[in-house]
Amino acid sequence: MSNPANSGINPFEVALTQLDEVSTLIGLDKGLHEFLAHPKRVLTISIPVKMDNGTIKVFTGFRSQHNDALGPFKGGIRFHPQVTIDEVKALSMWMTWKCAIANIPFGGGKGGIICDPKRMSVGELERMTRRYAYGISDIIGPYKDIPAPDVYTGGREMAWIMDTFSVIKGNYIQPEVITGKPIQIGGSLGRNEATGRGLSITVREAAKKLNIDMKKATVVVQGFGNAGQFSAQLVEEQGAKIIAASDSKGCIINKNGINTASLRKHKEKTGSISNYESSQTLSNDELLQTECTILIPAALENQITKGNAGKISAKIVAEAANGPTTPEADKILFENKVLVIPDILANGGGVTVSYFEWLQNLRREYWTEKEVNDRLDTNITNAFSRVYDTHIKHNTDMRKASMIVALNKVVDAIKIRGLWP
Repeated sequence: MSNPANSGINPFEVALTQLDEVSTLIGLDKGLHEFLAHPKRVLTISIPVKMDNGTIKVFTGFRSQHNDALGPFKGGIRFHPQVTIDEVKALSMWMTWKCAIANIPFGGGKGGIICDPKRMSVGELERMTRRYAYGISDIIGPYKDIPAPDVYTGGREMAWIMDTFSVIKGNYIQPEVITGKPIQIGGSLGRNEATGRGLSITVREAAKKLNIDMKKATVVVQGFGNAGQFSAQLVEEQGAKIIAASDSKGCIINKNGINTASLRKHKEKTGSISNYESSQTLSNDELLQTECTILIPAALENQITKGNAGKISAKIVAEAANGPTTPEADKILFENKVLVIPDILANGGGVTVSYFEWLQNLRREYWTEKEVNDRLDTNITNAFSRVYDTHIKHNTDMRKASMIVALNKVVDAIKIRGLWP
């Protein structure tokens, strides 16, 4: 997941604008609109850490809990120099919508620490992570708030948080407090490729709606990282041909087709997709404008803008990244009859399998990879169908349709539960 703070745009203002637009569209009560515009709780903590050189450095950490009308808060923890309180507030709101669209019983949460993990030793990272876990331990828990990995965090950090929480709260293992853990301590099979698999399922369903033959489809993938690689591989398995790809070091094209497994091996060996056999180089702008059936932006936010949206030839844009399309570009793509599968629907596979991991932990039972993938397929297929039907009904783009589905679900839960005390 990329870092909205880098773009110079206040992500929380973007989130509020999206909420305003859809609230107007569905005629949402002003009081409920105001309720949803504010996170339920935002915690800021100081994290003193003894560094390897013996000095004490104080980091700042956050945890934003947006709304829990549908269930416990859920969302990642990121370690990044540009983490801001507005960023985690925005991301927690988007997680509320993402969970509601995926029809899983969670609300939105998000956390982060302002730090540069690339300049820290493993020991310093562990001490900082455990101190952060201690600082947020009163507001997280299996039935309160279940964190997960995000930018520059992974299974290692989740294991430290789980261990710290377990020791503080009773000295027995509580794997259900966090997801994205290593398999050995309660992680779920299928989690690593879940985001890409979820995206490939939405692409399959969109192709059915648009009568696109996947065996004749061509695909461009911007950002050949985890989500981009698995998205490419799983769309390729449906019969489509990958013709262009990029990573942070370059962009390549081969209109005769690029084998995903072979490209992954090349990247593992050389550190980049550049200089891949039988490919030509091109610029990022040319990559996005390459003639293709399906474009998968899986890199940074704000890549498709009003400046280049009119030049995009793809019939489907499936957002593996968060926020790759600006609001102005959305309007242009909708007018040009390009079906955008928005991030809050397209990359919902990750949080869905996180939910499955939580369920498995609570029951102390573990599913086969096939069980996980089959349940994910059912869940994402149903989510796509709900959003697509809403997009047709309201004659609006898929992003607004996703928000309508999410907002109606959350608002219904708030109304049914009522406000008390």
